[in-house]
Amino acid sequence: MDFVTIKVTCGADLIDVLMAELFEVGFDSFQELDEGFEGSCEQSEFDKESVDSLFTHYSGATYALKEEEKVNWNEEWEKNYDPIIIEDKCIVRAAFHEPRPEFAYEIIVTPKMSFGTGHHATTYQILDYQMTIEHQGKRVLDVGTGTGILAIMAQKRGASFLAATDIDEWCIENSEENFALNNVLDVELFQGQITLFDQGEFDIVIANINKNVLLEQMAEYSRRLVLGGQLILSGFYESDIDDLLAEAQLHGLKRNTFTTRKNWAMLALDKLSV
Repeated sequence: MDFVTIKVTCGADLIDVLMAELFEVGFDSFQELDEGFEGSCEQSEFDKESVDSLFTHYSGATYALKEEEKVNWNEEWEKNYDPIIIEDKCIVRAAFHEPRPEFAYEIIVTPKMSFGTGHHATTYQILDYQMTIEHQGKRVLDVGTGTGILAIMAQKRGASFLAATDIDEWCIENSEENFALNNVLDVELFQGQITLFDQGEFDIVIANINKNVLLEQMAEYSRRLVLGGQLILSGFYESDIDDLLAEAQLHGLKRNTFTTRKNWAMLALDKLSV
């Protein structure tokens, strides 16, 4: 057995909290479901006692665990994946779909256990926003890159230097494959926490993670932005915007704009001071 999957049934108000709690005990890949979410953890990192103890504090949540072998994710992907079209300007498709040259941007993605195919409202909103802002000649950092899809869009929009980080080995492997599929070259790819990554300042920092992680890492994002640079955040609900804005203001960041889709939000912030 290679990894452990946890299926959590809970209300929407607990999803971000429980994801953050499970992240602290070794789970590092998550997917939201209609009535909760699933997470995965390398078996070597799994500590059942910690998980059992965690859920004693959340009476409104239940969970089930199962051990699984690595699956042929490409085969599962091919069975279930349909292309995503974003505002009639961008198509996100798999390699087995026919090319669609009529779209201004075409991104080819094959996921493993990684988040970020364009299906989820958070990824969709960031891709849509990226198509509206200047990337030409910019240094761009994608934190929690997942499939690498947002970094790929940055390159297609003309970024001059591209860096991507993730804590998950699956995501690093998957993003490398997707970069190759899209002829994205010379990406600085780093596995580990953002606190350990230091490649100077960036014009654009993107983080599509979850509310608690975004709040915890806001200072790190700001520190890596040039004055006048932009931070693009998603992975949280519309109701979380005020909390994120309050934290952002402590680090010299001011709201530029936001969008919402299916109760999920995207927030763009400008760095106005140190």
